Amino acid sequence: MTPKRLHTAIAAHRFGLGEASLATVGPDPAAWLLDQIGPAEPQRGTDLPSGIEGLKLFAQRQAGEPLRAAVVADVRARLSTAATSQQPFNERLALFWANHFTVSLAKGSTRGIVGAYEREAIRPHIAGSFEALLVAAVKHAGMLRYLDNDRSAGPESAVVRRQARRPRDPGEPGPRITGLNENLAREVLELHTLGVNGGYTQADVTAFARVLTGWRVPLWQVVNGQSGQVTVGFDPAWHEPGAKTVLGKTYAAGPQALDEVLRDLASHPATARHLATKLARHFVADDPPAALVAQLQASCISSNGDLAAVYRSLVGSPLAWAPTPAKLKTPEEFIVSSARLLGVGAQAFARTPDGGAGPLGQRIQAAPSPAGWPDRAEEWLGPDAVWKRVEWATRVADRLGRQTDARALAEASLGPLMQEDTRRQIERAADGPQALALLLLSPEFQRR
Repeated sequence: MTPKRLHTAIAAHRFGLGEASLATVGPDPAAWLLDQIGPAEPQRGTDLPSGIEGLKLFAQRQAGEPLRAAVVADVRARLSTAATSQQPFNERLALFWANHFTVSLAKGSTRGIVGAYEREAIRPHIAGSFEALLVAAVKHAGMLRYLDNDRSAGPESAVVRRQARRPRDPGEPGPRITGLNENLAREVLELHTLGVNGGYTQADVTAFARVLTGWRVPLWQVVNGQSGQVTVGFDPAWHEPGAKTVLGKTYAAGPQALDEVLRDLASHPATARHLATKLARHFVADDPPAALVAQLQASCISSNGDLAAVYRSLVGSPLAWAPTPAKLKTPEEFIVSSARLLGVGAQAFARTPDGGAGPLGQRIQAAPSPAGWPDRAEEWLGPDAVWKRVEWATRVADRLGRQTDARALAEASLGPLMQEDTRRQIERAADGPQALALLLLSPEFQRR
């Protein structure tokens, strides 16, 4: 087995999303990956709502078929694009950053906008500067609504002072606007930039939350707006007056302060370390080599946060090409790679928009918290989760196994990754469905 042949298989499955044939990669695996770096390709789908269209559905309380159809279209487009993309490394990066900057359907106020958020804030910026990606994500209506910044007002802001003076009518519904919400500030610091041990304090969270006041998307403006991307507005009546000090630096009041804070967070060494760790964990191992993390961190710092430079450093590191697959596929990755392996593409999601990911434990675009879906094998290896993968693979194999030569497909797709024991089991399978089920459930296919 030549190193190049092994690298071809690693490029297809670890860095990419799986291929039916390793011939797709071509003679230079690293070049195949590097050539894909750029903005994410447009998603494949019809009737995909823009951010403002999705929010209109929500604002007009169309909680029935129109809103449900928009959510279904978004889910189907995400998975269909991943299953058919000719740039699978780039697509994996788009999915990685969408998870890093999670906006989730688990919160009702985001229904109709999660897919648009990924298309408008994440996908265009995955190969630019991290600062540009951070700004686009934080300022998008999806993020502002998901983390409650729409209702965050400075304690001394004009809107809070005005409400405090106004007598409350008997039986008036809903709470008053009383002040600060720290959700977005905390998650930007802890999840998106510095990391949980990034050196910030509770005082920094509160000060940053004050910087964020005024950034909101009033639904009445959305209802009366035009089609297209959501235009996030800064409302000075909700903004906390006065200067704020975040991480030892003072920022003047006003809308410009948010860009200034985000610029400083994007260039902070702790942010580089946090991003390097997450990228290395996603692509290489749950506990990635310290030397690889340090290399990616150094690349992030020296390039001023140029994500394309960090990806080139990742692909160029021998530590990223360890021969033994260490990462376990999430349910989404398992379903997408199966669709690519079997050549069914978008048809895999024609009847069931999520391909069955929900019953496997991963509701698409609906992560359970702002931290996104876990990226460690232990989170996906419970007995019930494993059994559900067996059931899913068996159903697929029953439908497609008689028309699929699983033995030939295993050789063409996995090549040098396939162990002799797996090859022997597939060869000895009683029939086509059993052979295909064994391939889909093999350690070589389950891991990447």
